[in-house]
Amino acid sequence: MPNIRSMRRQSPERGGGPVERLRTRAERLSAGTEQPLVRADDAVPAGLRVGAAFTWRILVVAAGLALLVTMVILLRDIVVPFLIALLVCALLMPMSSFLQRHRWPKWTAVLSSLVALVLVIGGLALLVTQQIRSALPSLEHRLHHSASSFRTLLDSEPFGITAKDVNGWVSDGFDYLQAHAAAILSGFQAAGTGAVHALEGLFIIVFTTIFVLIDGPRIWGWVVRVFPRRARARIDVAGHAGWKTLTSFIRVQLVVAVTDALGVVIGALALQIPLALPIGVIVFIGAFVPVVGAIVAGGVAVVIALVFNGWVPALAMLGVVIVVQQLESHVLHPFLTGTAVKVHPLGVVLGVTAGTTLAGVVGAFFAVPFIATVNAMVVAAAKWRPGDPEPGSATDHGGVQS
Repeated sequence: MPNIRSMRRQSPERGGGPVERLRTRAERLSAGTEQPLVRADDAVPAGLRVGAAFTWRILVVAAGLALLVTMVILLRDIVVPFLIALLVCALLMPMSSFLQRHRWPKWTAVLSSLVALVLVIGGLALLVTQQIRSALPSLEHRLHHSASSFRTLLDSEPFGITAKDVNGWVSDGFDYLQAHAAAILSGFQAAGTGAVHALEGLFIIVFTTIFVLIDGPRIWGWVVRVFPRRARARIDVAGHAGWKTLTSFIRVQLVVAVTDALGVVIGALALQIPLALPIGVIVFIGAFVPVVGAIVAGGVAVVIALVFNGWVPALAMLGVVIVVQQLESHVLHPFLTGTAVKVHPLGVVLGVTAGTTLAGVVGAFFAVPFIATVNAMVVAAAKWRPGDPEPGSATDHGGVQS
């Protein structure tokens, strides 16, 4: 029986084998009797193909970031205390390391650092409370005098607002409160729930701080082992760079905050403005939110001077705040920061704005340390090459890198 496959190969109708068909097609193309086939992909310009490739990858990254932000928002009662604990660890790491280098047991060094932080915060709160209580009679008198002056100003031209108008507005306000008593009560209930969440957050902060300071290297090693083996070295380098930047940022901000607070307190005492110490505490806290925090804290100082001392001391206080801010921007930050935290001022402003938009005050507080840390991690990971020396081994003093 004849071989059918051999007959097919020899059949002239099929034009011979693949090589013969390719040769025939090449001859037709060269003779111009047949047009070359054009694939659909070949009709798309190269620039459009490159743009499309970038676009779908960017969309995938954006979707991943959106999912991450959504998870952070849903778990904010855990994420926010955890991030605060990391900042506290970066702040307490030098003291804990110093004590351990002087042969203090690790647990003792960590607990001593936490107790010192609590004593500092408690001492500041006690001083602020004591100053407010001692200055309360004088403040009441000044406030009454300022209110009378303000009422006289409103009663004059061009305002023409009389006491009868003010009393009417106050009466309308009371009527509004009575009409919306249920909503206000629900607001107080929500505040009570928030207080419970705050206590839970404090619990997370304390325990996270203790365990990170004590067992930070082992925790970081576990995090690195979660990633694929080929990526672990790069992740480890990025983590060490990020932790170094975060600790440097916290130290710089601490020095800047203390300097700003001292400058404003000295100016307030020189101008005989009441509540000088509370103003200094507000400036100290505001300094941890770059740009925006300084503006808000300085505005509070000027308003207090305006209410209790008048226009001239308020303008003088404004001058003090401007001098302190210029000293911070042009002397302290360039001298202290150096190459540790490389964040452009435009990046700071945009980061604080975006953080405020997404998460309010919490977002503004974490925006700059987050940007600085992520920037350092990305740069370190991009520069790392196989064969580079491993990052400095984590010490036994807690944390990723002291």
